[in-house]
Amino acid sequence: MPFIPHTQDDVRAMLDAIGAGDPECLFDEIPAELRGVSLDGVPAGLTEQAVARLMRERAARDAGALCFIGAGAYRHHIPAAVWELTTRGEFYSAYTPYQAEASQGTLQLLYEYQTMMTGLTGMDVSNASLYDGASALAEAILMAIRANRKAKTSRVLVAGTLHPIYRQVAEAIVGAQDIRLETLDIPVRNGALDVQRAGEPGEAAAVVLPQPNFYGRLEQIDALTDLAHRAGALVIAVVNPTALALLKPPGDWGQRGADIVCGEGQPLGIPLSSGGPYFGFLCARQAFVRQMPGRIIGRTVDMDGKQGFTLTLQAREQHIRRSKATSNICTNQGLMVTAATIYLALLGPEGLRRVAAVCHGNTRRLCELLCAIDGVEPVHDGPFFHERALRLPRPAADVLTRLAEHGVQGGYDLGRHDDSMADCILVCATEVVTEEDMQQYAGLLRTVLEEMGA
Repeated sequence: MPFIPHTQDDVRAMLDAIGAGDPECLFDEIPAELRGVSLDGVPAGLTEQAVARLMRERAARDAGALCFIGAGAYRHHIPAAVWELTTRGEFYSAYTPYQAEASQGTLQLLYEYQTMMTGLTGMDVSNASLYDGASALAEAILMAIRANRKAKTSRVLVAGTLHPIYRQVAEAIVGAQDIRLETLDIPVRNGALDVQRAGEPGEAAAVVLPQPNFYGRLEQIDALTDLAHRAGALVIAVVNPTALALLKPPGDWGQRGADIVCGEGQPLGIPLSSGGPYFGFLCARQAFVRQMPGRIIGRTVDMDGKQGFTLTLQAREQHIRRSKATSNICTNQGLMVTAATIYLALLGPEGLRRVAAVCHGNTRRLCELLCAIDGVEPVHDGPFFHERALRLPRPAADVLTRLAEHGVQGGYDLGRHDDSMADCILVCATEVVTEEDMQQYAGLLRTVLEEMGA
């Protein structure tokens, strides 16, 4: 539907009707110091033709580069049918399905998505997505604080091996709500928490545990889960959904399993697309379903006994009541969930297992090739999934810049978060990477390091 702005005569007529001299009068209650600054940095408007050309030029920057970055955003093969179906009008332009009688297709798809996610995570219930994995973690923390009524503290322990950006986002969202995020007091050894040197974590409402962790390493998750539960804390699992095709589901961690599971859904059929969009998932035990933010879809029967789907357990008002709201999320990433559901349906359990297995095998092969270069070595020992930290003989930022100039995105600079790892990169190889790609990367890295005098 085209957008038709009001004319100046329309605006003048409306202002006259309410007795206002100009639109600025409508905002006179806002103190001057709170008013927005000028928008001098915003460029002049462009024509539709100019905007289309600009976006094509920017999209072309992504073309052709070999990507080995990972670190929370992954390049996977997406079957052609996924987005052919997702971008059909009935999905692409569908609004939030408040009216069940007009939204059965969308509601059924969301129900199927929730069913798949509970099967993948080993949990009882799932919502219908959040904005991204980092904000899903923040919502999981808020949910745990509400749900753990036995806890007399708002202290939440976060594994030091969690993705640093996830922690930053969580702190930004929950920090103003009197919730303290503290690093789990277990030393990090070889890129994972050292359970053998662990003491009692002390009283906490929840403990956040990643699997795999930011460095790609696999944590001793059973022991960590039991340790947290003994301290009376709920366990929040932050997981990669692709890895769950091979790894133990969070619902089976330790003696009782995790209590809340969250993560980033981008690996499930969502392209990287220059940084988005993403979507977060959130699953939990049945006991906590009333505290779960986001939409929950249920299956029922109508008066004639026919199967139907509807929003259940939560009213829309639960999310729009300002400070009294369960969550401040008023929409969801429904289109991304549509793609993820179709992706999972096409691959099936066996297909997803094969993808995960090839990812792991490719990363092992990539690290073997790169570590054959003088001065390149793994930072950590121990099991990993499809990422691994490598130490270089030169500063990582400089090496990655040189690689990018030759069309290779060589990894993630770990010095961005830890000065002691300024010479380290995190590399990842998914199922789309070929032996030729890895050989090309290894050859280019060897040449770049030689040119830099390594």
